[in-house]
Amino acid sequence: MTGTAGRRGYAIEPGFESRRAMANRKSPLPRAWNALKGWNVAQRTFMIALMGSLILTACSDGKQAGGKKEVNLYTARHYDSDLPLYEAFTRETGITINRIEGNADQLIARMKSEGASSPADLFITADAGALWRAQQAGLFQPVRSETLDSRIPENLREPNGNWYGFMRRARVVAYDSAKVRPEEIDDYAKLAGPRFKGKICVRSADSVYNLSLVGAMIEELGADKAGEWVRGIVGNMARPPEGGDRDQIRAVGAGVCEVALTNSYYYIRMATGDSEADRKVTERVKLGFPSLGGKGAHVNISGGGIATNAPNKDNALRLLEFFSSAETQRHIASQNNEFPASPDVAPPPPVDAYADFVANPMGVAAFAARQPEAQTMMSAAGWR
Repeated sequence: MTGTAGRRGYAIEPGFESRRAMANRKSPLPRAWNALKGWNVAQRTFMIALMGSLILTACSDGKQAGGKKEVNLYTARHYDSDLPLYEAFTRETGITINRIEGNADQLIARMKSEGASSPADLFITADAGALWRAQQAGLFQPVRSETLDSRIPENLREPNGNWYGFMRRARVVAYDSAKVRPEEIDDYAKLAGPRFKGKICVRSADSVYNLSLVGAMIEELGADKAGEWVRGIVGNMARPPEGGDRDQIRAVGAGVCEVALTNSYYYIRMATGDSEADRKVTERVKLGFPSLGGKGAHVNISGGGIATNAPNKDNALRLLEFFSSAETQRHIASQNNEFPASPDVAPPPPVDAYADFVANPMGVAAFAARQPEAQTMMSAAGWR
C-alpha cells in the first residue's frame, strides 16, 4: 500500500483531547463458529467464505472486522504538542487513533508480553537505539512505501524498512561563551582532551542519547579510539553524572562546568521558552555543533515502525506516512524544536536559527546497533 499523507495537506488545529484508553474488545469469531455447528459441510464452507469476504471488504476501507476504522498507537513521545496531529489525522482520514503511552522500554516489554495477540499497530519513540531494540525483539515488520521512501532520507531509516525516522535531533555541546571559544568545541574529540579536565557535565551512561553518541563514535572511529574518548570524558567530568539535559545546561550557566552534552531541542526550548531564568542562562551559554570524524554533528531521530502483528496494518502505514508529511514535520519542529527529517521542509522558527549546521551522514541504524557495545564500554570506563 502507498499512502497519500506525503502528497496532501493536513490542517493542524489546537485543542485535541486524546483518547487515552482502548476499549476491550472480544473477537466475535468463537460465537460465530458455535452458530455453524449445526450446519452441514457445504453450508459451513459457504458461510466461512462469505465471512472472510466481508472481513476483507471491511479492512479495505480501513476497518476491522468489528466495523471500526482505527489504529492502535503505542507511543513513547509524551509531548502535548503532538495531540493536534492526532486530531488532524482523524479528521482527514476518519481513522480513530487509540493511544497507549509509556517510555520506550515499558512499551517494548508490553508488546513482547502481549505476543501475537498484541493490539499494537504502530510504535513510535525517540532515539534510533530504542527502535533497534524493538526490531531485535521481533516487534516490527518491514514495509515498503513510495511515500516514506521519497520523504525520508536513506540514512534516517532502517535499510529493510523496519522503521523510519521523521524528525531529527542533534547531540551537541552547550558551552560557557565567556570561558570557551567556539573552535575549542568544534570536534567531539576535543572534549576528551586536557583542556576540559574537570569541566564537563554529562548525563548518566544509561541515557539513550549518550549511548547513541558513543555508538556513533564506535562506528566512525573504531572501538579503540572510541574507548579512549569515553575514558577521556570520564576523566574530564566536573561532577558525577546527574539530571537531564536541561540540568547540564543550567550547570554550565551556574559555573559548575564549562561545557555539557545536550540534545539541541532542550537548549532551544530554554532559549525560547516561558522561563525567564532559563532564557537568561542561554544569554551566556551558547550551543555548538561539533563534528564527528570531520563529517558533521551526530544526529539522532524520532521515528516509528509497524508492529509485527498489527491488526490494522494499512491504517498504521497511513499514520506513519502522515508523520512523514511536510505539514507534520513543520508542526513538530515549531512546537517541539526538533529538526525536520525531509530536506525539502524548511525549518520553521524557532529552530531555523539553529539549523545551519552540517549533519553527519551516518546511517542511524548503524550507530543504533552499537548501543550494547557502547554500554559495556561506558561501564568499563566508570561512566555511571
